[in-house]
Amino acid sequence: MRPTIPALAIAGLLAGALTLGTAQAYTLEEFTFEDPARTDEFRDLIGQLRCLVCQNESLAGSQASVAQDLRKEVYRMMQDGQSTDEVVDFLVERYGDFVLYEPPIKPSTYVLWFGPFLFLGFGAFLLLRTLQRKKEEPEQDLSEAEQERLRRLLAKTGNQQD
Repeated sequence: MRPTIPALAIAGLLAGALTLGTAQAYTLEEFTFEDPARTDEFRDLIGQLRCLVCQNESLAGSQASVAQDLRKEVYRMMQDGQSTDEVVDFLVERYGDFVLYEPPIKPSTYVLWFGPFLFLGFGAFLLLRTLQRKKEEPEQDLSEAEQERLRRLLAKTGNQQD
């Protein structure tokens, strides 16, 4: 069976799209220092900083152009001799605590740190209150009419299964 022209065109487009995506992919190899310890420090730092666009990826893992720009900025600052604390302070001053995966505990971040526990506690309170009310309500027996209707439905269902 010989492939048709449209099938070949689709395969070519797919291969081109995959190649283009790989060609534009970034690498961290371009960010090197003379001191290997400094390179490790750089990679650790960008692993601890959040991409401002992706929100759930670090600067090290993001392919967003903003992340690439921030990686270059962090690299430049570290090349200029700034410490990781100075770089982090600069980024936090510029972008806020959002740029950190683990923001410090302070009044403006209390919701981030303690909010999940508050929601969990509130949910547990609602569940316990609902269960308590359910326990207090006596179960009602079926009335004579409801029992008769149930018998008819069960009899009808029993006849249909045979």
